[in-house]
Amino acid sequence: MALKDITLGQYFPGNTILHRLDPRTKLLCTIAYIVALFLAKHLVSYLLLLAVLAALVVLSKVGAKAVFRGMRPILLIIGITAVLNLFYTPGAGEPLVSFWVFTVYAEGIWAALFMILRIGMLITCTFLLTYTTSPILLTDGLEKLMGPLKALRVPVHELAMMMSIALRFIPTLIEETDKIMSAQKARGADFDTGGLMQKAKALVPLLVPLFISAFRRADELAVAMECRCYHGGQGRTRMRVLKLRAADFAALAGAVLLCVLVALLRRFGL
Repeated sequence: MALKDITLGQYFPGNTILHRLDPRTKLLCTIAYIVALFLAKHLVSYLLLLAVLAALVVLSKVGAKAVFRGMRPILLIIGITAVLNLFYTPGAGEPLVSFWVFTVYAEGIWAALFMILRIGMLITCTFLLTYTTSPILLTDGLEKLMGPLKALRVPVHELAMMMSIALRFIPTLIEETDKIMSAQKARGADFDTGGLMQKAKALVPLLVPLFISAFRRADELAVAMECRCYHGGQGRTRMRVLKLRAADFAALAGAVLLCVLVALLRRFGL
């Protein structure tokens, strides 16, 4: 797996209907979709959620290739979770396969399948949020949604800014790690051979230059913000004022309807 395959935090500019939606709408719709995922229990519900997610990927015009490339780093986690659900889900009837301490029931197969779908769709819907929302708009959307917390003296703007910067720095640090690995490989370092422990030990020399680079970039960002007279959210103006439109209300209504529909399907055993 190449580090360039990790696409979390990247933004793909575009002019699609998803790109034009208010960031608050996209944040709330993402939360609603995750709630619907955890409400889903049976095959019909998962197929409905999968169809909705596929339609959103098509509307975003990001491309299924970019989504699948971003999923590659977590395939191992998905595989381990599926295996655990396969072998450790109890069943009501006779086991399909039984060997040593492992027993596979039909319920275990369904549980493993649903867990793969759930994790995959959860990660994909999160990817779509960052793929179609610029870091600046994402910061503004988070700040607006957390606005009521200002009454409790919570530093809302600073929290939103930190979350957005952290998300934005993920692809930057990945690119920096790739450069350091290439430089060390050119000097004879070997990151590909040996067992798991050997590969882990080979990555230790990456940590020092990576931390130095991360702190240097953070210092440069702090200096740049100070030079531009940045002092937090108080008195700060925005080039683009967030405003909910008809498409935003339609998207929010669709998200609520999806949650209600999945809850009804769960109630009727679908």
